[in-house]
Amino acid sequence: MPNVREPLDPRESMWHFLAFFMRFWREKKGLSLAQCGQLMGAARSSVSNLEAGRRRPQDDQMRALDLHYGTGVLFQLLLWYARAAHDPNWFRQYAQYEKQATAIKLFHGGGIPLLLQTDEYTRVHVQIGSQRDYEHEYNERVERKRSVLDRVDPPDIWVLLDEAVLARPVGDDPEIMRSQLEHLLAMAALPHVILRIVPFSSGLHLGSAGFFQLIGLADRDVAYAGAPGGGRLIESPGETRAMGDRFDRIGAKAASEDLSRDIVKQYLERYL
Repeated sequence: MPNVREPLDPRESMWHFLAFFMRFWREKKGLSLAQCGQLMGAARSSVSNLEAGRRRPQDDQMRALDLHYGTGVLFQLLLWYARAAHDPNWFRQYAQYEKQATAIKLFHGGGIPLLLQTDEYTRVHVQIGSQRDYEHEYNERVERKRSVLDRVDPPDIWVLLDEAVLARPVGDDPEIMRSQLEHLLAMAALPHVILRIVPFSSGLHLGSAGFFQLIGLADRDVAYAGAPGGGRLIESPGETRAMGDRFDRIGAKAASEDLSRDIVKQYLERYL
């Protein structure tokens, strides 16, 4: 069967190199997508998506390729390097994971996370932080938020917020914070949303290192660690488990859901 799609450019990223290399070896061995899928324990469409960079391979799949091709641990090493390397397309992949998420767990100590923001709160954050066309970036963020929340089957959302987020006013108009805190309470009342506040009284905690997010997918978990000027998508199972442990440890210092709503209401009274 003739090729209907050009292979990815292996110079763009390690992920593209791995996808390119997978296709190179499959075609070298004369395997169809379906045949390759059989030895990897995956569907034909999954192999196609892997070679197109639309999905990321897993450890057991790379072990299967190494075993079949007799390449030692080459494919497994390439996967390790791809996970460890900087990926210039990381945010696009991260946004896709958000859309596919079955559960999202996040901690934030600097602001209300995007999924729980009002549009006006988002606009203020974009105007302060964006050095390009902020209207375009604002529209991108709103669309990203709605692509997750407006799904027929939205993900379960677990949010840990440092109390400092509530204490810090955003915007010159008090109405922005009033509407945002009211929206926070409305979101917390939804059956698929859990909101817990980490109070000042809890003292120093592991969230002081920065905000992060865990994304539960149908077959695995990934994570995202925020940083000034960008962030890092984490796909290594070990690192992802460590982030999950950090989330649980922060949660151990958080107030209950009921007490958390009371804390939000106390700050809301400042704007009424």
